[in-house]
Amino acid sequence: MGALDGFRDRELAQKIVKKIHEEARGLDEVRFMHVCGTHEDTVTRTGIRSLLPGNVKILSGPGCPVCITPVEDIVKMMEIIRQAYEEGDKIIMTTFGDMYKIPTPRGSFADLKSEGYDIRVVYSIYDTYRIAKENPERTVVHFSPGFETTTAPAAGMLNVVAQEELENFKIYSVHRLTPPAVEVLIKQGTRFHGLIDPGHVSTIIGVKGWKPITEKYSVPQVVAGFEPVDMLLAILYLVRMVKTGEAEIINEYTRSVKYEGNVVAQKLIDKFFEVVDAKWRALGVMPKSGLELKNEWKEFEIRTYYNPEVPKLPDLEKGCLCGAILRGLALPPQCPHFGKTCTPRHPVGPCMVSYEGTCSIFYKYGALF
Repeated sequence: MGALDGFRDRELAQKIVKKIHEEARGLDEVRFMHVCGTHEDTVTRTGIRSLLPGNVKILSGPGCPVCITPVEDIVKMMEIIRQAYEEGDKIIMTTFGDMYKIPTPRGSFADLKSEGYDIRVVYSIYDTYRIAKENPERTVVHFSPGFETTTAPAAGMLNVVAQEELENFKIYSVHRLTPPAVEVLIKQGTRFHGLIDPGHVSTIIGVKGWKPITEKYSVPQVVAGFEPVDMLLAILYLVRMVKTGEAEIINEYTRSVKYEGNVVAQKLIDKFFEVVDAKWRALGVMPKSGLELKNEWKEFEIRTYYNPEVPKLPDLEKGCLCGAILRGLALPPQCPHFGKTCTPRHPVGPCMVSYEGTCSIFYKYGALF
């Protein structure tokens, strides 16, 4: 038996579903939000929504870091590359595959690649480091998105680069922090009765990273893994807490998440990054939700050398509901573009491009509920 077989066991899942129905009987409608593309993939792929009682709803929040990366930052990076080339600095830019295709009013990185610029898709920031070592005469820039999970390896790589004094390695940081975004949604009126916390983010920030949300807003939370049984257990625990009026944080994902999180990763992030107010695409500016390099490490930030002006650009095409979807106020089938003018091959909104985007996940598995 594999290590995860128990978390995929059909009979066990059915027993948990039965318990959810029993515990939820008599409750008013309860809404539980997650903020994780992998959680949405599990929920949609396995049909969890269709197994739940009618009064238990699962909402998808801003769980896709690529989807919320501001249009202006993508366009600015494109303009940096053009400006650098004009000045004789033939930048090599790297980023992840889903970011490579994100649409903006000025095109995408894929479009820039088609114009002849050196844009490369990588699997990790380590690949960027390797490219920089192999091309010492060229500036190599990683357009670096991601929540805490991706920020940790970025900080680790910066630590190596600083030690080696690798001068041609740069990043463009569009890193974001998850708990502050959830807090903003609460303040803006997104209504949910419990939160399913992303397991991979929680391996970095720990259970303690979510405490302020429960302490300030009395929101029950469950840190959950990514298998069907993980998600069903999280839902069951939240239903029970709503029923009893408790507001605690339960760590269901004990096989990977510690209360204090990854302290070494936290120290590296704190070493290189400072917390700033930051814009999230389709959600606006969220206080203390972004990460920029500290002044003593600005030599690794490409905007220290090139910082072209970029006008304010529309986040979304007319009619696109990505903003409402990211807030947990709508599901993809409610969008007039979904599955019609907006598909993975021809995306209209950012939620359709990334494999972590809710629209992409719904389209992939044919979910229409």
